[in-house]
Amino acid sequence: MDWNRKLSGLLVLAYIVGAYLDINAEAAFKVMIGCIFPLACIWFAEAMGGYVGPTTMINITNQSPGMVVCILGWVILLLPVFVMIIQAV
Repeated sequence: MDWNRKLSGLLVLAYIVGAYLDINAEAAFKVMIGCIFPLACIWFAEAMGGYVGPTTMINITNQSPGMVVCILGWVILLLPVFVMIIQAV
């Protein structure tokens, strides 16, 4: 398991525990569901980048580099942290 998987897993766990302690179990569940896609982008970047075919809205015609998928997964996963920093300023 590489550092991307370990670090993103710990961050998601921190999000879930924080939501549970701050609000309730329902909020923690919603946070967990919201973290599935960015976590999948980080953990399975090559497989997700390699998908070519139909989606619900458009057809994907070219493969995406796995590194780009991983970076965008990190951006989405860190978005709540960025928002909290901006709100604190």
